[in-house]
Amino acid sequence: MSASSTAKAPAFVATTKAGRITDFVDARVGGSGILREFGRKVFPDHWSFMFGEVALYSFVILLLSGTFLTFFFDPSMAETHYDGSYIPLQNVEMSVAYSSSLDISFDVRGGLFMRQVHHWAALLFVASIAVHMLRVFFTGAFRKPREMNWVVGGVLLILAMAAGFTGYSLPDDLLSGNGLRIIDGVIKSIPVIGTYTSFFLFGGEFPGTAVIGRLYMLHILLVPALILLMIVLHLFMVVVHKHTQYPGPGRNDGNVVGYPLGPVYAAKAGGFFFIVFGVVALMAAFFTINPIWNYGPYDPSPVSAGTQPDWYIGFVDGALRLMPGVIGDFHFEYVIFGYTLTLNVLLPALVPAGILFTVMFMYPWIESWITKDNREHHVLDRPRNAPTRTAIGVAGFVWYCVMWAAAGSDLIATHFHVSLNDVTYWLRALFFIGPIIAFIVAKRVALALQRKDREIALHGRETGRIVRLPHGEFIEVHAPLDEYKRYKLVGFESPVPLPAVPNDHGIVTRKEKQRAFLSRWFFEDRVAPATPAELEAAHGHHAHPAVEAAEESKSLSH
Repeated sequence: MSASSTAKAPAFVATTKAGRITDFVDARVGGSGILREFGRKVFPDHWSFMFGEVALYSFVILLLSGTFLTFFFDPSMAETHYDGSYIPLQNVEMSVAYSSSLDISFDVRGGLFMRQVHHWAALLFVASIAVHMLRVFFTGAFRKPREMNWVVGGVLLILAMAAGFTGYSLPDDLLSGNGLRIIDGVIKSIPVIGTYTSFFLFGGEFPGTAVIGRLYMLHILLVPALILLMIVLHLFMVVVHKHTQYPGPGRNDGNVVGYPLGPVYAAKAGGFFFIVFGVVALMAAFFTINPIWNYGPYDPSPVSAGTQPDWYIGFVDGALRLMPGVIGDFHFEYVIFGYTLTLNVLLPALVPAGILFTVMFMYPWIESWITKDNREHHVLDRPRNAPTRTAIGVAGFVWYCVMWAAAGSDLIATHFHVSLNDVTYWLRALFFIGPIIAFIVAKRVALALQRKDREIALHGRETGRIVRLPHGEFIEVHAPLDEYKRYKLVGFESPVPLPAVPNDHGIVTRKEKQRAFLSRWFFEDRVAPATPAELEAAHGHHAHPAVEAAEESKSLSH
């Protein structure tokens, strides 16, 4: 006796060709469940969240334009004589890489446009990642459970800089060659292994015969693959942890208020992609960038002035320019066991960047240790409501900008007709005191804004109207706030300093004392938000409710 089973007929049969194809794919891939799950994901709507989207779309543009360029670029350092359309360089000896870059610019249809699309998109890619991370830092979006996603973002920033630098060096023109000369000097300043590393990278003594081909492989294979991996990890963790949101009525750490991914957010994101693509295309069409034909092929013998790298690498070049060769009788170059230790190159090239990225990667855990806050945070802070964190971010940003400005110290001197030495001395001073001034000013401004918010929450906004009372007193009319605006001004936490706590043995360790000291430094200057009791008392003591009610109705009518 045998048992037989009959397959159940599908509940719905597609009648169109597209529907039948979709059903065929879905039955074998199961994509409808994935789309249904992700389509229900809710994303909050705020303009500052677009910086991450700009970075993603810029990377897509880079992949598309870079694929076009690879069809025509030849990453060879073999010598040739140029015979292309650009007459000023006719018969000039150059590398095949530089010759093919000129051919792309002058002889390939649309080649110059695509070169400039690629370059502008690269600058936008790094800039949007940097601004996105600044937004994440100042709003506290790096806190638990997003610490690892913050690290992924930092790695993405480094990889974006690496992709930009390797691509910037490929044309083998005089400008990019000078940048490689600086990198060669930095590598050779590394004790013991520096010279060997330089010979390996360049295929011999600088400029060698192999560096362009090796950078090309890094630029089109390894670095983009790592960037794609980091983007996938980043988006995966965004989905797992859910998106952060700005504070407001009805928003808390247990929900997300916004639009679903499909179809609302997907349609908006698709439109925004084409806006970014259009802006990059307009920039590429109307604004020249990296005119390699003006620089000529790279030759190690001439020394050129006024050369700067792309802005994201400028802080390393600026640190090198700020570093003195000697201070009085103290020299920064030593010979130890036959090896030359060149600290005036090694220190500025590695130490500032090392400090910047180490603090950036470790900061989520540093703040968590100081505050002893291990809760999950899904609602963002207004930067003014975290004054110490905001001041730290502004100080680091100013420190970076001083080094960045130093990369153009020669152009500052020539354009403003001032002494190059004076520019260097001022920037050296700002390297040390600039972050301190920025920290103090930023914290005072944040605290002042907090006090202003408290005043507005308690007494309403100023209307500029002066009213005379029956007994002769003049007062300014304040208009009450609506519930949404009042919540925005008072709906935040104001932590207090946490004193040192003894351990299980009743001993206050040195580490705990240090944490308590940093906690006082972090939270001692603060402005507590207005409490419900204070709001009720302030509302009950409004001197002229009839006038204020009329003012409120007038403001609502507008």
